[in-house]
Amino acid sequence: MQIMNLPVRQIFFLFLLFCTGFSFQAQCNSSKFRVIAFYTAKNDQAHISFVNEANQWFSKMSARHHFSYFATSDWRKLNADTLSNYQVVIFLDSRPDLPKQRKTFQNFMENGGAFMGFHFSAFALTPSEYPQNWDWYHNQFLGSGEYQSNTWRPTSAILKVEDRNHPAMRHLPAKFKSQTNEWYRWKNDLRTNQDIHILASIDSSSFPLGNGPKSNEIWHSGYYPVVWTNTKYRMIYINMGHNDIDYEHQTNKELSFTFTNRTQNKLILDALKWLERKEGK
Repeated sequence: MQIMNLPVRQIFFLFLLFCTGFSFQAQCNSSKFRVIAFYTAKNDQAHISFVNEANQWFSKMSARHHFSYFATSDWRKLNADTLSNYQVVIFLDSRPDLPKQRKTFQNFMENGGAFMGFHFSAFALTPSEYPQNWDWYHNQFLGSGEYQSNTWRPTSAILKVEDRNHPAMRHLPAKFKSQTNEWYRWKNDLRTNQDIHILASIDSSSFPLGNGPKSNEIWHSGYYPVVWTNTKYRMIYINMGHNDIDYEHQTNKELSFTFTNRTQNKLILDALKWLERKEGK
């Protein structure tokens, strides 16, 4: 286009069009919802593997699905000033320990913030390095209470979708095979908590689940929720987040990955999109 040969009026119109387009693009960029993920990534190689994989996957998905993703192991960033810039908080593998950080997170959630937690972020066991010393988080917010036991070795399971009308679950089949995982059992029966809405559980066709070598690490029956929300908040907990590692031969080789299951990935993405929406909990 030979702009210099155009009439002044047309040049002015093109200038306005350019400015309007630039302004619209800036608004689109600023309208992206922002996600911050916290992690510790130490001690357990299975959790470290998951965190590394999750950060790569979420970063890739952020470009494709138009959200921003920032991950940090610096829990000091769990403060009001930082969280004011984000709509969704993710705990990838643990939870905050300092009272001030815990209070900041509680205030964030009670004032309309959104949360996604994976696997070990719900772990609490007294006595251990992660004792149950945060009643609001473990008993009220998550509802699960203390950790009780887990399956071993890590294995996939058939998951049953409990509510196919929920936005996080509506694109899933009634049952699907999960990726390999270590499954948790909890002290509290989530079915008795009127605030907890269970979205997926382990289907009975999965039993026996686990292969030991300890007999208590193999589940033969029971009801085990793996995905749920607390209807008082915009939140979702997903029990997946433990890759299989070759501990037995001391190689620490990764034997499985979490984000290679398309159906499970769809659950996580749809859950994240649901959390971002502001029309309701």
